[in-house]
Amino acid sequence: MRAFFYFCTLYFGTIMKKNIVLFVLFVLPIVAYLFFASGVNSFTKLPVITPKVADFGNWKSLKNEKVSLDNKITILGFSGSNLLKNRGNYFNLNEKIYQRYHTFKDLQFVVVCPLGTEEQAKSLIDVLKGFTDVSQWHFVFASPEDINAYYSQLNLVGKLDKDLGTPNVYILDKERNLRGRKEKKGYKEGYSTFHPAELSNEMLDDFKVILYEYRAALKKNHNATKKL
Repeated sequence: MRAFFYFCTLYFGTIMKKNIVLFVLFVLPIVAYLFFASGVNSFTKLPVITPKVADFGNWKSLKNEKVSLDNKITILGFSGSNLLKNRGNYFNLNEKIYQRYHTFKDLQFVVVCPLGTEEQAKSLIDVLKGFTDVSQWHFVFASPEDINAYYSQLNLVGKLDKDLGTPNVYILDKERNLRGRKEKKGYKEGYSTFHPAELSNEMLDDFKVILYEYRAALKKNHNATKKL
């Protein structure tokens, strides 16, 4: 009898050890991946870096239309005078973010450009038009003085270069609040369009948080209306 219990203990102990090893090797990595893939920021509200930034005023777009930041989630960029030279940055942004979400009606991608770069912007739009619905892309034009003044009121640590541009883009919510993720040394203000991995990971993660906020708010308002 003693031998029988010993055998059973040894047998089931071996099975348990195998199951634990299988769990560690196969199941645990999948669980960890799903956790980290969802992103730390997915469980919190994206912080406000600069509240209530100014709207554009009477700046005109390529279509000679007034573009406003009100009631739109805006991806905001500053092209500088060498727009075509840096066109790869816009292709990265278009591929990693724009093409996935441009059908969201409350979203717009706005690029602030110096006066005199209209033809460069038109050439870029014409290229994007070949493989993208460009209806949510907007290029607006202003004087160097106006661009510097506008950028200054964003209260960012980073500065525009001598051509009035930056590879970074910024997320603004519908209330014109500039949003960004909390980091160990402060806040991440913008996302580099020069690095596709940063767009695919950090920016996409943070952008999803903003969308989740609004979808949750819409659902809450819808439920409140039904109760009325």
